[in-house]
Amino acid sequence: MSELSSTFVRLHARLAPVPFVPEVRLHQADEPIGLWELTEGEFSSDRPPPFWAFAWAGGQALARHVIDHPELVAGRRVLDLASGSGLVAIAAARAGAASVRAVEVDELAVAAVALNAEANGVRVDAEFGDILDGDAGDAEVVLAGDVFYSEAMARRVLRFLLRAARAGAPALVGDPGRAFLPRDRFDEVAGYDVPVPEALESVRVKRTTVWRLRAGLPGASG
Repeated sequence: MSELSSTFVRLHARLAPVPFVPEVRLHQADEPIGLWELTEGEFSSDRPPPFWAFAWAGGQALARHVIDHPELVAGRRVLDLASGSGLVAIAAARAGAASVRAVEVDELAVAAVALNAEANGVRVDAEFGDILDGDAGDAEVVLAGDVFYSEAMARRVLRFLLRAARAGAPALVGDPGRAFLPRDRFDEVAGYDVPVPEALESVRVKRTTVWRLRAGLPGASG
């Protein structure tokens, strides 16, 4: 990660516990809209929005589930897809994963993941790049929090997760009812009422579900 990106994260986000996963501390923005405008404008107009600066509902639910059910990842190689702040990756590391790889397309997010992992005393390999057209490498479990927020992203993520699942890596997803989640491809695992920033979600609490991808055809069991 570049020193510029690390400095930006430290300057514009404050290290604080995650509301639904207080065991984990993240660099979080106090004021969502101002940071959003800054990262799209003055800092760099070609950067993605600062997903890394907030604890989104899907990531909070998935992180909570992983910490409460460490057997899902303990001793296994984990890939956290579109990691954002690294919340889910850090949860997996805390739960005893053998290794955790967190992948992001935003250099600021990669810096945030590295800083957040260090702040929580865990090892996470933060990686910059778009791997959605490839495969999950040697991952034995794939985790993804709040990734079905657009139609184009949903299509790419689903294809990636299906390839991973068919290669033997189960995929767990946290989602707060986003419109583009293909529910017929998933089995519900758990549900949580997750506190969220009202400025981002227009509500204070979102009902959020943890789903497991079904590798077969829609509607098939197993």
